[in-house]
This record gives sequence, C-alpha cells and structure tokens, in this order.
Amino acid sequence: MIVGFIGLGTMGGPMAQNVMKKGHSLVVYDVVPASVQKLVAAGAKAATTPRDVAAQAEIVITMLPDAPDVERVALGPDGVVAGLKPGSLYVDMSTIDPATTRKVGAAVKAKGAAMVDSPVGKTADAAVAGTLTLMVGGDAADIARARPVLDCMGTDFFHCGELGTGQTMKLLNNLLAQTIGTANVETLVSGVKAGITLDTMLSVLKTTMAWNQQLAVAMTKRSLVGDFKPGFMVKLAHKDCRLALQMVDALGVRSPVTHATLKALDDGMNGGIANDDVGAMLKLREEEAGVKVRLAT
Repeated sequence: MIVGFIGLGTMGGPMAQNVMKKGHSLVVYDVVPASVQKLVAAGAKAATTPRDVAAQAEIVITMLPDAPDVERVALGPDGVVAGLKPGSLYVDMSTIDPATTRKVGAAVKAKGAAMVDSPVGKTADAAVAGTLTLMVGGDAADIARARPVLDCMGTDFFHCGELGTGQTMKLLNNLLAQTIGTANVETLVSGVKAGITLDTMLSVLKTTMAWNQQLAVAMTKRSLVGDFKPGFMVKLAHKDCRLALQMVDALGVRSPVTHATLKALDDGMNGGIANDDVGAMLKLREEEAGVKVRLAT
C-alpha cells in the first residue's frame, strides 16, 4: 500500500521505518526536516504538508505529541482531512483524549473516509523492533483494512471497541504505569535513605506482591543505572496523566491515588526534567533526599 506517515519523532520515526521495511511505499511529513531526510534516505518520499500526504496515500498515519497537534494536523486548512480521498483510511497513533479522536473522526467520515485510533504501548526500543502493543478503536471492517500496516509496527494487538476506545485504554494504561513508577521511586529512595541497600530491597520485593514490571525491566535497564536520556519524556507522561484524569473525573470516579501521581509529575515539570526520560523522577527524588539509588555496575 501507499502509506502516509506524519510525525517522525522518537516513536514515529522507527515505526515509519518498519512500515517501509515490510514493503509498503511511504510518504512522510514532519516539522523537523532532519527527521524527514532520514526517512527519504531510506527510500520514502517527502510531502510538503499533511494535506499533501493524505492526497497521495491510501492509509494516513499520525504519531503526534498531543491533542492540539492532532487537531491542527488533521483539521487545519492544509491538514489531513482536507486531502483525504473518499474511501481512504486515517489512523491516529498519537496518545490523546477520546473526545478529540471522535471530533476528528466525524470530520473524516464527512469526507467519505474512515478513521481508526491505535495508540501504542511499550518503549522506544519496541518501536524499533516492531513489537509495540496496539490498542485499537474503530469499526471492525476499518480495522481489518488497517491491520496489514499496523502489524508492521506491533505484535500485541487489541481491538478495544468503537472509535476512541483505543485512546481510553492507552490513557488508563499510562495512568497506572506512572502511578506504579511513582510508588517505586518513592519506596526505593526511602529505603536507601533508611539504610537498606538497593540490592536487599530488590531481592525482597521479588518475592512479594510488590514486584512489578517497572522494577523488573524499565528501571533496571534505565534509571537504576543512571540513564535518563529521553525515551518517554516527563512532559509526555504528565500530558497523558492529565488527559487520563480529566476523563476519569468526567466519569465521576474518585481517584485520589492517581491524582497524587499527577502532582508528583508536576514536580518533574517544575524541576527542570520535563525533557528527560520519566525515569528521571528518580534523580529528582534522590537530590531531594541526598542519596543515590543505583545498581552496582
């Protein structure tokens, strides 16, 4: 297929590469020229606007930072919707709120096209490997059309329901993940401050219900060895939790624990680490406590 891809950042760039590696023709656009040139050097065709991408593609994918970015790229005068051909398919893989997804979906439908939302889970390493988790919302027939392209990027596929439910699932996933991560950081820093070694804590936690994937995988590979290079940035974690809690509050569900997670991420946003990996929340709490929490190397 001819696939359009808009948003070639930390996640989008390797995702687009994988679509092209599986044999699809690629038309790309990004506000960062160097990101476009990297894909062009690998065989993609550059477009001048999102509208230009949509005019050339059978399936258009966006992978953008936030809901206002999706609205601008999709609904602006030179946006995706303006260029969509009847019968084409638009897949938004950004992490945004379900209401914005449904708003864009209505505009897509009015053009005689269809929309699917498919935000992704896992890390930038999984984006490179093509092993992302795909949380998909939309009509089953539209999803079936998108599946050959989506399968280029992910290995764990879940049809969550109608359009927007992929976003709902992704926001809840990230809200829980950040809440667990926040608790991990506060627990490990407190333990070291109290005189217990990190190795002892991890050894004990592995035997109890406190053990979790972030301790087992993410923190062990990144923050606990002092690697805070941007992967999933603090500002994106903050955005996802903010959107998730707006949704949760609108549902009328009391959520004091997860609201506390957003307040913790506020500290990161105000503490100079907004553009660092979310694992840098460990560094922030270490500095406040005057300790270092690191695995032996």
